Amino acid sequence: MLTPAVVVTAVFAYFPMYGIQLAFREFDFAAGLTGGKWVGFKYFTQFFESPLFWDLIRNTVMISFTTLLVGFVAPIVLALTVNQIVGPRRKRFTQTATYLPHFISIVVVVGMLQVFLSPTSGVIPNFLGLFGVAEQNYLGDPGSFVPVYVISEVWQHCGWNSIIYLAALSSIDTHLYEAARVDGASRPQIIRHIDLPALVPTMVVLFILNMGGVLNAGFEKIFLMQNPLNLPVSEVISTYVYKIGILQSQFSYSTAIGLFNTVINFAFLVLTNQLAKKFANTSLW
Repeated sequence: MLTPAVVVTAVFAYFPMYGIQLAFREFDFAAGLTGGKWVGFKYFTQFFESPLFWDLIRNTVMISFTTLLVGFVAPIVLALTVNQIVGPRRKRFTQTATYLPHFISIVVVVGMLQVFLSPTSGVIPNFLGLFGVAEQNYLGDPGSFVPVYVISEVWQHCGWNSIIYLAALSSIDTHLYEAARVDGASRPQIIRHIDLPALVPTMVVLFILNMGGVLNAGFEKIFLMQNPLNLPVSEVISTYVYKIGILQSQFSYSTAIGLFNTVINFAFLVLTNQLAKKFANTSLW
């Protein structure tokens, strides 16, 4: 039964690692991946010495960590809130309403942002204008890019990410709730002493997994939201790799940057796993 999963993982996750050597070679179209001249860490050094290096790291870390922190807490709060709703119909309606945005295409979501936030015809700027708030280009303002991205990301995926927490809450013995109510516990006390402790193992495991992709800022949405005005804060490693690798055909250089990004993510994964094992007694391995 494990064979299909092992085969898929080997073909799509491990076999492509054969191309990692391109980061250490001068790519030659005629010679292929293995025929180019071996140049060692030339492209890594080129990236570290690039004037864009620290800007890319800063933008990627800012967007990724902000999305991680807000996007990690929001599903927990939503799951705890939904779990407190009385009545199966209202609970199902709330769950469905929060799940639906997850299935909207990223292109459509960015289009919605354009409709709502356009400085000339956007719904939100026009509404705020009724109260004397000056028009602002939220999609072009460098200071607004990260909040707009994070809020839209949380709105789209918060409901879907809360499913696993709701599943963990559904496994709690109902006798614990009955005993707490008999003892006079309020809802906040029930959440604090019953719900949250039950979620801790799930929270730790998901946090470790999220840290494994902490620098993988969402390429599609960021690329679609980019414009010349917000480029100083919206240019991240993934969009930069696309531009120099696909658009400029610098395959070796882009492979080196991608490998650097992967190594950093793996280091975060290992470090977080070890800290979780030490302090929370929960880990992936």
